[in-house]
Amino acid sequence: MPVTIDRPALSSHPRISDIRERRKRRGTIRDRGRRITIGLVNNMPDAALVSTERQFGQLIEATSGDADIRLRFYSLAQIPRSREALEHLGQLYADAAGLHGQKLDAMIVTGAQPIAPDLEAEPYWDALTNVIDWAEANTISTILSCLAAHAGVLHLDGLARRPLETKCSGVYAFDVVGDDRLTEGANGNWLTPHSRYNGLDEKELTGSDYKVLTRSPHVGVDMFTKQLRSLLVFLQGHPEYENETLAREYRRDLSRYLKGDLLQTPRLPDGYFSVDAARAWLNVQAQAQRGESIESFPEIQAGDAPWRPFADLLYRNWLTLVAERKARASQDSSSLVSRWGG
Repeated sequence: MPVTIDRPALSSHPRISDIRERRKRRGTIRDRGRRITIGLVNNMPDAALVSTERQFGQLIEATSGDADIRLRFYSLAQIPRSREALEHLGQLYADAAGLHGQKLDAMIVTGAQPIAPDLEAEPYWDALTNVIDWAEANTISTILSCLAAHAGVLHLDGLARRPLETKCSGVYAFDVVGDDRLTEGANGNWLTPHSRYNGLDEKELTGSDYKVLTRSPHVGVDMFTKQLRSLLVFLQGHPEYENETLAREYRRDLSRYLKGDLLQTPRLPDGYFSVDAARAWLNVQAQAQRGESIESFPEIQAGDAPWRPFADLLYRNWLTLVAERKARASQDSSSLVSRWGG
């Protein structure tokens, strides 16, 4: 079913006609469980704002089944933005500081561009942790992606990420650990793209009652959860990525190296480029290392996204779980009203 984007003006001041329409559509308790409102807190840098909206929107739409999904966009005012980005946010986004008093069934909080080496020194740290606290207390389930996952475990349990020797970039195969609703239906390895400079220690996570769902002996933990008042789902990877995203990130990193913003030549993403594409990019990389001028980059030719079936499975299972828990809560609430009146 198509996903409906709730614009701030509509979500904060519903019209009488909107209220009547909601009443007509309310239906049975089972129907109410199928109506899910999700907040997307988009913390990605300006260049990735729109692509992030598209990636998550398309993924949710592809896996929503018969659920009626409403998606609301939120932003953190403390993240520095260009004028163009602020104009875009003003048209489609609400300030995450206004979440108090809102009603969401679920939330997705994206990563962000690191500015400070210490997460707690980021200008948006307090705003981000306020969002995490609100989500933990007010949603059925929330997904924390990449830097937001690192912020979540640091804020909740004092578990600090560790810098990696080299950037973890590529498509990796992970082992599915045990049985869990979120990985139900998985066969064989679980593929996910990763793009990060930091990682978390699995022993520290399990020692603080996090449940690891997917892991690799080479790149560590991929996905893990913790059940508090909300089911918090932590993703170190990016299942939402489109087929060309890693290639564009590598091109961006190579451009930064050429400008002198990176001291080391970026490595090609692991398990991602075809043989011919990898050869072309390695030739450019060699030119850059020799100090030669680069007239143009190779054309980005990424193949199909082999991780997409696993991304679809994860989000389909997640949306189903949210719908079931919402329906169960509605049933319990209706039972109390029937018993005690109201």
